[in-house]
Amino acid sequence: MSYTDLAKLTARFGADLLLQLADRDGSGVVDDGVVDGAIADTDAAIDGYLAGRYKLPLANTPPLLADLAAAIAIYKLHTYEPDAKIAEDYKDAMRQLREIAAGTIRLPAEGVEPEGTGASGVRVTDRERPFTEQNLKGFI
Repeated sequence: MSYTDLAKLTARFGADLLLQLADRDGSGVVDDGVVDGAIADTDAAIDGYLAGRYKLPLANTPPLLADLAAAIAIYKLHTYEPDAKIAEDYKDAMRQLREIAAGTIRLPAEGVEPEGTGASGVRVTDRERPFTEQNLKGFI
């Protein structure tokens, strides 16, 4: 399941920017293969962060993930240095993915359950005391 697609990227960033970034052969048409490759890389990165906490694939794409995917995909489409806004959005998206993986940010997705880590709480065991008042009777 993809978290974003060409239509969403076009709606968010505009057809002109996508044409500049994804027209690698100079034909004046967006190369779908280039965009699909960036989206696939983006999906793999997001799944890598989510896999430790959520069962994949997700039933629905939460709006936060769609936003993060768009920021990451447009960054990955850049062959050269992106402008400051796109680079900052990418860094922010990666920071939010780390927070999702750590559990600081919880996704509001239906049917998504965090995987348990096993036992919870503290378990303390103690051995029987070898020297008690009864054992030392006569020595004290």
